[in-house]
Amino acid sequence: MASKGLFLDRDGVINIDYGYVHQISDFKFKEGIFSLARKAVLKGYSLFVVTNQAGIGRGYYTENDFFKLSDWMCEKFLEHDAPIAKIYFSPTHPEKGIGEYKILDYRRKPFPGMILEAERDFDVDLRHSILIGDKDTDILAGITAGVGCNLLLSNSGKVRKKNDTVKIISSLHQAEQYL
Repeated sequence: MASKGLFLDRDGVINIDYGYVHQISDFKFKEGIFSLARKAVLKGYSLFVVTNQAGIGRGYYTENDFFKLSDWMCEKFLEHDAPIAKIYFSPTHPEKGIGEYKILDYRRKPFPGMILEAERDFDVDLRHSILIGDKDTDILAGITAGVGCNLLLSNSGKVRKKNDTVKIISSLHQAEQYL
């Protein structure tokens, strides 16, 4: 039986996006993330992080830096009774990547590769899943993958609804009503 997934972008959804966050000392959790994650788990959702990490591809930090921060972040979620099933990431950038990281990767949002990988790995029913992102690229990845509910976390009045599967929220507390 397929499970439901809650797909979370990292920078801007899980943590405040200061730009290329890669150190624990710079990582500040967004208000409401643990409450949302805990309620999602209680309602039968598996938690997944889907994050572009072009800072790796640009040479700003290493994959090991990313793994160290990710391990710490997962521990914090676990402490709040909201275990993350898996973190999917794309370290590439098609124009500004360096060396092997300068490629157009189907996993990098707005492409749906990371979401589809989670679908295969965990037998996720995407139609009954939710994605929360703070950028149009996050939402486009969710739409393309077939995620049933895509929530754009935005305080901007300029964002327009893309289709019936997209809702605009201004806080993570608002996201709880879609679980």
